[in-house]
Amino acid sequence: MKYHLAIDIGASSGRHILGFLENGKLRFEEVYRFEDYLTDNNGEFTWDIEKLVCEVKAGIKRCGEIGKAPETIAIDTWGVDYVLLDGNRKEILPAVAYRDGRTSLVQDEISKIITQKELYSRTGIQKQNFNTIYQLYCDKKSGKLDRAEYFLMMPDYLSFKLTGEIRNEYTNATTSNLVNAGTKDWDFETIDRLGIKKDIFSKISLPCSKVGTLKGFDFESKVILAPTHDTASAVAACPVGDRGVYISSGTWSLIGTENEKPVLSEEALKANFTNEGGINYRYRFLKNIMGMWLLQNIRKNLDKKYTYDEMMLLAKGSGKYEFIDPNSPLFTAPENMIDAIKTYLGKNDIPLGEIINSVYHSLAKSYADAITEIEKISGKTVDRVNIVGGGSKDGYLNELTAEYTGKKVLAGPVEATATGNIISQLIYSEEVSSLEEARQLVKNSFDILEVE
Repeated sequence: MKYHLAIDIGASSGRHILGFLENGKLRFEEVYRFEDYLTDNNGEFTWDIEKLVCEVKAGIKRCGEIGKAPETIAIDTWGVDYVLLDGNRKEILPAVAYRDGRTSLVQDEISKIITQKELYSRTGIQKQNFNTIYQLYCDKKSGKLDRAEYFLMMPDYLSFKLTGEIRNEYTNATTSNLVNAGTKDWDFETIDRLGIKKDIFSKISLPCSKVGTLKGFDFESKVILAPTHDTASAVAACPVGDRGVYISSGTWSLIGTENEKPVLSEEALKANFTNEGGINYRYRFLKNIMGMWLLQNIRKNLDKKYTYDEMMLLAKGSGKYEFIDPNSPLFTAPENMIDAIKTYLGKNDIPLGEIINSVYHSLAKSYADAITEIEKISGKTVDRVNIVGGGSKDGYLNELTAEYTGKKVLAGPVEATATGNIISQLIYSEEVSSLEEARQLVKNSFDILEVE
């Protein structure tokens, strides 16, 4: 049996999933899981990259222990965050997390150097206060960037720790707001104007290409590039078609469509859509909406007293709700999500079921609003919505999405990100010949349910 290992790391947990072909279908086996690598150091949110590296290696070692050493390995993570290395290839710490509030102080300063309108026309990336462009500018102002010789997005850094090879992968690089949407390369004119060092950026590499050979293990394996941005991997696995939109539903809800060219219009800018890179140089024209982060934090505030299914039942049983803006800054990194929602609504006495139900209805409504904008801006007529990722298991949210959008809603595959990661390895190893063949394999391998 030929095994391929997807290391899929989200903002709150990571997993090692072995993929293999059996009787013409793609099969998965989870072999390792880990969490708790976001740290709060006296109010500064940082990534515990030493733990991340240790966990990544532990999961790979586990594959060998069970006699299923993978022929190829690929890593995907969230976007925008990075690790800087000095001239000796040593980490310049801390690795600050995107949820840290440091970038709020530099956005006006950057807008005086390059307006958001011009920046969007060059990169096609939506304005988010945590984009890499703002983070790197903070590092420039603090002097941290002076010592840097290498810039690696988080999955690129983890691949470097496995191989010793430096690569910048395309899909994650585009989330930086520093890649030109037309040339598909680093926008060095913008980088120059901001006074950010140009030579820290290596040549951009494409998914389905080799990083290097795994080092330090008892077996041989090739480390390759998946679409290293988790949403790019999820979309690669999504058989959405020309008239469909996808919702990659996890900590964030990423809702969008797939285009062959970027949409850089002023209308797209005002609606805050982004044109992130995808596999085969496709563009993911999408909007980021705060997703399961809201429910994850409510559950955390309740000391995990309820399961997610029990929270769903509380919401359905409430019958009452009010709309919130899921992307309100109040919800980015609150000490207490329940209190933040009460503050947003200006009410102190709200039953728990109503709070959770408000989140559900607000998410579904935000999906419907985004689809309306996609149709208007892109000129597409959307006839179906394909929800993928862990959030696709939430039957109540799926039902509300169908109700608010009025579209046909399909749910699955659940393991969309790992699936996209694995199929990129299958393309590299020539076990499938193309993205189209890989997506057909996905259709044949997993249950994709129509929401009634």
